[in-house]
Amino acid sequence: MPACARWPCCRRPRRERTEGSAPVLPGGTRAWTLATAGLGLLPLLLILPPALAAALAVAAVVVTAASWRHSLPSWLRLLLTLAMLALVLALMGPRMGRDTGCALLAAMLAIKPAESHHLRDARSLLGFSLFAPFAAFLLDQGPLTMLLGLAAVLSALLSLQRLADVENEAAPLPLREGMRVMGRLVAIGLPLALAAFWLFPRLPSPLWGVPERAIARPGLSERMEPGEWLDLMSDDKPALRVRFDTPPPPPEQMYWRALALWNYDGRAWTPEDRTAALPPPHVEHVAGKEWRYEVEMEATDRRRLVALDLPVEAPGGARLGHDHGLASARPLAAPTRWQLRSAPARSFEPELPPDVRRLALSLPPGRDPRTRALAEQWRREAGGDDAAIVARALAWIRSEFAYTLDVPLPGRDAVDEFLFDQQQGYCEHYSSAFTVLMRAAGIPARVVVGYAGGYPNPFGGYWIVRRMDAHAWTEVWLEGRGWTRVDPTAAVAPERVYDTIEQRRSVEDAAAGIQALRLDNIGNLADWLRRGWNDLVLGFNAERQQELFRPLGLERLRPGQLLLVFCALAAAAVAAMAWWLARGERERDPLLRAWHRLGERYARLGLGREPYEPALEWARRVAAARPRAGQELVALSQRFADSRYAPGHGGLRQLVQDLRRHRP
Repeated sequence: MPACARWPCCRRPRRERTEGSAPVLPGGTRAWTLATAGLGLLPLLLILPPALAAALAVAAVVVTAASWRHSLPSWLRLLLTLAMLALVLALMGPRMGRDTGCALLAAMLAIKPAESHHLRDARSLLGFSLFAPFAAFLLDQGPLTMLLGLAAVLSALLSLQRLADVENEAAPLPLREGMRVMGRLVAIGLPLALAAFWLFPRLPSPLWGVPERAIARPGLSERMEPGEWLDLMSDDKPALRVRFDTPPPPPEQMYWRALALWNYDGRAWTPEDRTAALPPPHVEHVAGKEWRYEVEMEATDRRRLVALDLPVEAPGGARLGHDHGLASARPLAAPTRWQLRSAPARSFEPELPPDVRRLALSLPPGRDPRTRALAEQWRREAGGDDAAIVARALAWIRSEFAYTLDVPLPGRDAVDEFLFDQQQGYCEHYSSAFTVLMRAAGIPARVVVGYAGGYPNPFGGYWIVRRMDAHAWTEVWLEGRGWTRVDPTAAVAPERVYDTIEQRRSVEDAAAGIQALRLDNIGNLADWLRRGWNDLVLGFNAERQQELFRPLGLERLRPGQLLLVFCALAAAAVAAMAWWLARGERERDPLLRAWHRLGERYARLGLGREPYEPALEWARRVAAARPRAGQELVALSQRFADSRYAPGHGGLRQLVQDLRRHRP
């Protein structure tokens, strides 16, 4: 017979338990608790480095299996803890950061199932597992992380309900009924959460600093060295999304500028700190040709912005450098949007300061003697014609060089090996060697890194620039024109393009039997959904918050006014929550629920059922006081008693409906 908290005769006696005792969990409840902990750990594992995530997942499975029947001894749990610490530090490095802290949390949660046999341990495991999805939001705020986090929270609520049933020695709720109860709990708290998201005043900066990551996100680095970009060039995730307000330039003219690299040590190129203090040089843009567009930058945890070559001015919250690269005032820890304007340059720094000229001609001593000799020969033959030397170098590349990703690592004289021995490589090799060759010939030159190209997403009407579109080119300084873009990689003849990322992907897709067009459409649709998430959720800033009130005729609300509106709606939401909770817990059995409500209706007339009074006796007493309504109540009471004490009598649904319809 189902238990009922309201009627004393239906209550199940509870077993007295000595203080401090910890009941052992049934196998089904423990399995549900462990599954919930795994679901909470999942969004964090998907963000951590793959090798570490796989190791932690294996450790969690092994620890759970080893401790399923009996708890592990204390010395073994201590050994596991030390092993997890060593594993995280070995794979993440000794530098602490946001991702290192999240990895340590995941490691501790992976071995926590070793202590999950008792009620108290299970509640601790669920409490700790809820930290995992919240920690995942520190590393990624995407829709998948949100969905997995929400699923983990709902599963944790269901698990806590099952643990409460174990503690009360009650049968666990069916899954469907439990989901309904949890749904009501979420619905109660949802208005307050929405009020906080929409109306709490948005601060220009967080109240506390978020620690840096120990391992940087994939993206353009401020260092270029042959071989370091291969992982980035094989990553097809979006780096930025662009929506043009004017007709866009052709894709072959889309050079997305990030920063210029000045210093070369014989192997790697790096920026020059001294140029950061210099003001932007004079630029004369081509009249009547300007692009206006909005760039959505994915999070990089760096300050570097990317703009179409050349940006006209810096947007709010950013600074325009001497090389016309843009830098944000704060690290890009989340997706951001920037309104930009760019235009091609007619002349870019036509007067070169002596310090900048010396910097743009510097080369490491004793390196690449064959390149220096060739450059000196070209200078003697060309005289003072710098443009002729540039054209001669491009013609040499076009006639003899090839493009491929399969290139060995360079030796001491990297440029000599590339120009005279290998004569094949990709953009890092071409831009580096071309810049060194120009400097050796007395032409100021620098390497510029960014992205090249992009493609339109047919679902969203915007352009996608992927990480694999990372590119490096050269800028040479020519008299009367200033800095001029030269892309030596683009000079390679098409018939000598042997191996590209796109070709490798096509071969892999064909080998796997994948229809590329269909996958591209799915990817474009998924990216459109991700962009909508960034717009509606992650991009909800102070300006968007003000737009909520403009349809009401309120142009702008001050932070104090916003706070008052939030407090008013929050108070209303809390009052609604209090009213809902004051109604008491809803009876799970629909028949008992209808019977209790029937009793409440008679209680308003002073004919309520006494706690000690059987159902039929109560109905006969009501019939004596109210003969007309009492006879129907007697019949209903008889049917109710038959249904409760003679299961399988039938007509349960009809009885519930009749009890609901009956009125005194």
